[in-house]
Amino acid sequence: MFAYAIIATLSVSLISFIGILTFSKEIHTHKWLRRLIGLAVGTLLGAVFFDLLPETIKSFENPNTASLVILASILAFFVIEKAIHYHHCRCEGKEHTYKKNNLIINNLIGDGIHNFIDGTIIAGAFLVDVRLGIGTTLAVALHEIPQEVSDFSILVYAGLSRFKAILYNVLFGLTSVIGAIVVFVFAQSLGNLIPILLAIATGNFIYLAMADLVPELNHENNPKRVWAQLLWVGMGITLLYLVGIVTGHE
Repeated sequence: MFAYAIIATLSVSLISFIGILTFSKEIHTHKWLRRLIGLAVGTLLGAVFFDLLPETIKSFENPNTASLVILASILAFFVIEKAIHYHHCRCEGKEHTYKKNNLIINNLIGDGIHNFIDGTIIAGAFLVDVRLGIGTTLAVALHEIPQEVSDFSILVYAGLSRFKAILYNVLFGLTSVIGAIVVFVFAQSLGNLIPILLAIATGNFIYLAMADLVPELNHENNPKRVWAQLLWVGMGITLLYLVGIVTGHE
């Protein structure tokens, strides 16, 4: 399971890197970023309702405890995001009241924390079941692409060269591997860690989809593009459902 988790976190970092190279040019960003955001919303919600939420409720003796941990994690991610001024998507309409150096530092700290959390989520899922790990990795990977493109754009805006922006994104993306390692180290001694990790992952995915990504989609007013967004969201949900059929929902 450890090897699967490490390979998965490295793969997510690689996919994010490829996403930056593919979609970082401004001419393509607006068109494809919105599509990827819609796809990410679908995969995150699909991962929650097809895999993570049922597994979380089943892993706790009291379902109310599971709900409480999920709710607490949603509130915690809200506080974390506000505390470090971190945004997963483009900072449209953001008041740039901070110096650009602070913007770089805040963004990199937020990116590192978020990727570390992604690593713990992926590792926790693999500790439960390989199939759950695969579905979770897919959802994380698809939401990482628009997030990393966003982070790249913020770093370039703040004054970094394209090379340094890509380099920093890759380096801070590797904190997901550290997160996975930490989970496996402590999972051996803390038997109750897995249900808590699953609940945190559930809250994290719900928060990402509904608080960060859906508001980005709400910026679109063109009726045709709105329907296209719904199509991409549906594709993401269908993709996770098909993953469950192929690998098996347990």
